Amino acid sequence: MAEVIEIDDPADPRVDDFRDLKNADRRPDLPGRKGLVIAEGAVVVRRMLDSRFAPSGLLGVARRYTELAEDLTARDIPYYRTTAEVMAEVVGFHLNRGVLAVARRPAPLTMDEVTEHAHTVAVLEGVNDHENLGSMFRNAAGLGAQAVLFGDRCADPLYRRSVRVSMGHALRVPFASVPDWPNGLDTLRRKGFQIIALTPNPTAPTLASAMTGERVALLLGAEGPGLTEEAMRATDIRARIPMSPGTDSLNVATAAAMAFYERVRIS
Repeated sequence: MAEVIEIDDPADPRVDDFRDLKNADRRPDLPGRKGLVIAEGAVVVRRMLDSRFAPSGLLGVARRYTELAEDLTARDIPYYRTTAEVMAEVVGFHLNRGVLAVARRPAPLTMDEVTEHAHTVAVLEGVNDHENLGSMFRNAAGLGAQAVLFGDRCADPLYRRSVRVSMGHALRVPFASVPDWPNGLDTLRRKGFQIIALTPNPTAPTLASAMTGERVALLLGAEGPGLTEEAMRATDIRARIPMSPGTDSLNVATAAAMAFYERVRIS
């Protein structure tokens, strides 16, 4: 079982990794930042335990320890048990979910690793909203996309809000960066992927008619600017999701969900 350590002082240095989460590690790329991965709530903690992100500790109230006790069997992880009031002082806000887990970041996966056995992947450019990223991973997990790839100007999928909105699936759906964007898309083409750029252009063919490959990579851009022309030129075809007249675009995570579903439907 996990070692249970009682915490009654919010200044206890043993819980420093959980401290002031509103401000800590907002930019993990900056010098001196820890780049920690935070899981919030019992569901997300369980998914972290079942991922390659090995937690180094948990902070939570007694009730959440009771819920997670079976999941923590045979795991050498400290559980820092405390009250909701002390936990709020440590974290910097009141956490309704009652438990947090923290993990160090493992070495990043490569594009070859995450696509080796994949048949459907999402490729993102300029998607810099953490909630959209979290929703993207949740949709990918629920609708059978096996990997997410990142081109230029994307936000961090391991930021706390992304992990929370993804319901922990950002820890389980593998992801990697595309080197030499967008030229690196040629690597996907050599692996047999049909590369499709999603566009709201009403003159483009529908996604259902365009998606013909046994392996498919779906490119999605940020709301507003969408995909750059350079990225779209690197794809095999541009395709649209049919929309009602007067609608210029869909939320990027919603568009991804519809594309993933269409992929499952016609496979």
